[in-house]
Amino acid sequence: MRKLFIYASIFFVGIGVANAGVIVLEGNYQGKNLYVQNPFASSGVGFCAYEVSVNGQVTTDEVNSSAFEIDFKNLGLKQGDKVVVKIEHKDDCTPKVLNPEVLKPKSTFTIVSISVDPKTSTLKWNAKDESGKLTYVIEQFRWNKWVKVGEVDGIGTADAHDYQFKVSPNSGKNKFRVKQIDYTGQPRMSNPTEFVSTEPAVTEGPESVKDFINFSTPTMYEIYDEYGNISKRGFGDKIDVTDLKKGIYYLNYDNSMTQFVKKK
Repeated sequence: MRKLFIYASIFFVGIGVANAGVIVLEGNYQGKNLYVQNPFASSGVGFCAYEVSVNGQVTTDEVNSSAFEIDFKNLGLKQGDKVVVKIEHKDDCTPKVLNPEVLKPKSTFTIVSISVDPKTSTLKWNAKDESGKLTYVIEQFRWNKWVKVGEVDGIGTADAHDYQFKVSPNSGKNKFRVKQIDYTGQPRMSNPTEFVSTEPAVTEGPESVKDFINFSTPTMYEIYDEYGNISKRGFGDKIDVTDLKKGIYYLNYDNSMTQFVKKK
């Protein structure tokens, strides 16, 4: 699945003027201003940066100082709006942006509603207050842990938006949630939604396996070796284990946790 990342980036390009360069930062307005450290030019005459523009509009920020603030408040921006900042500077020096992370999207979503349609096995949620495009990670609670089952790209604006994702419920009780992880690395999660599936429990066999494990119906599964290393993971009605070494393995499937012996 395609995954879209919105981030602040800094790079240098020529601008067709002698002894000049430009720093470009791209991201989304998050309600905070940028701060720039502005050294003297190498010649000792004047400061390094001499002009700042935001989305093509030259700002009135006072750049003729050793440090200055790029103030977004007077530009009519709304939180989450796309911004392109250009800092034009002399070629023999480089200004330093002290907090470029303020243009990176932050997870701020609020869940209005979240539920699973049992007829279509579709997880549906409505979210608002997004302040930048971030991916929603869909997780299902099974085998005593939260397991990632898919992704949906967030729209990234404050308006309420509807999302949906086709899930594969296990028999019995099911729990799903969505989460986002922004540049801070800290996950922001919805409350889980629960429903009970009336589908019969999946069965498997045999206990002593030479080539294939067979399931009564297709199911999500994972196999771990005796040291806890993942050996196989997938979805289907059988697992080819001919490439596994002889020994004891642990099998998670449907809502069950069991083990089997791999023969030669």
